[in-house]
Amino acid sequence: MYLIFAWRYFKARKSTNAINIIAWVSVTAIAFATAALLVLWSAFNGFEDLVKSLYTTFYPDIKVSAASGKTLMLTPSRIKELSNLQGIKALSLTVEEKALLRNGDYTAIVDLKGVDSNYTSVTNIQQSIVRGKYFTGDAENPGAVMGVGVENAVAVLSDRSIGGLSIILPRRGDVNPADPLSAFNEGAIMPFGAFAVQEEFDNKYVLTNIDFVKNHMGFKADEYSEVELAVMRQGDEDMIKKKIEGLLGKDYTVQTRYEQNSSLYSVMRFEKYAIFCIFILVLIVAAFNMIGSLSMLVLEKQKDIQVLQAMGANKSWIRKIFLSEGILLAFIGAAAGMLMAALLCYAQIKFRLVPLEGASFIVNYYPVKMVASDFLLVCITVFVIAMAASWYPSRRAAEQAFELRN
Repeated sequence: MYLIFAWRYFKARKSTNAINIIAWVSVTAIAFATAALLVLWSAFNGFEDLVKSLYTTFYPDIKVSAASGKTLMLTPSRIKELSNLQGIKALSLTVEEKALLRNGDYTAIVDLKGVDSNYTSVTNIQQSIVRGKYFTGDAENPGAVMGVGVENAVAVLSDRSIGGLSIILPRRGDVNPADPLSAFNEGAIMPFGAFAVQEEFDNKYVLTNIDFVKNHMGFKADEYSEVELAVMRQGDEDMIKKKIEGLLGKDYTVQTRYEQNSSLYSVMRFEKYAIFCIFILVLIVAAFNMIGSLSMLVLEKQKDIQVLQAMGANKSWIRKIFLSEGILLAFIGAAAGMLMAALLCYAQIKFRLVPLEGASFIVNYYPVKMVASDFLLVCITVFVIAMAASWYPSRRAAEQAFELRN
């Protein structure tokens, strides 16, 4: 019943226009703040999904590396134990080292990554090939798949190259001081493809055969830089990480994809929470308008309150009328804001209204993703602030002295 009173008070004309104006200012502020927050959050969600999809190209679900030093030792039996763990979909062994790539007079310092035949099962690199094909060859005839930035640096097109490239790697072990060149080992690789993921990767990575790199660097048979794993079901990474740590012990570092990029994800999450804090401040400002509107409404409806008291309404019942009035104002504003946000996001998804400046980015429009939990959190936040803002005016209304005069 008190909801009916609140609705009638909202619709009814007030004796003072200022009450209507202040009430609608509150509703409008809540609506635009809600819409702005949800649109921004949806844009952040879209960018987060885009960044995650880009990083899955190079970062596996789980990575195992040495706790100290650059390499780790894994016997065939231990590798088999790892691959047989429940929840593991695929396992790939890799070695990685800085190298000098040379094509005639053109040179580039690159991160040469030797990968095995399972590498495409733990990453999405094949989906990012923009020229040529993914082919890493074998130990005797290695192929190279490089980032487009590396291609530009050494002036080669991977799908049109007719000659090999020189690759100079550091040699492990003792070096003859009288012959500094003995510290390096030179080989030849043939470019077969190029990938485009993100500038961070495109400008430095070259993928090739793992046995070729191990032979030229003097790695032992059971020596590797990292083990990369794919899980069968997303969300099980933390559970599988614990199993791997229990199997391998403290000499190995096990990281999920989130931990491999913890700084990036932390920054993205911090930005989202920072916007939420600004939204709360805007709501608090709107709440002061709501307090003013409800306080003036209480003054105007003093006679109504006394009539209700005479009819047997207790303090709690009267308090709920004005609490409901505040919540109603907030609900109308929040509903309008959520509707505006949903329409704007849908229009962006469907028609790509807002473009991204710069032709070098992987998409040419702002990616947007609406998440139900964001809308729910906004509803709860608006409800809590509306309750807090309505409490004082409703309490004041409930404390009105019972007095009826002719």
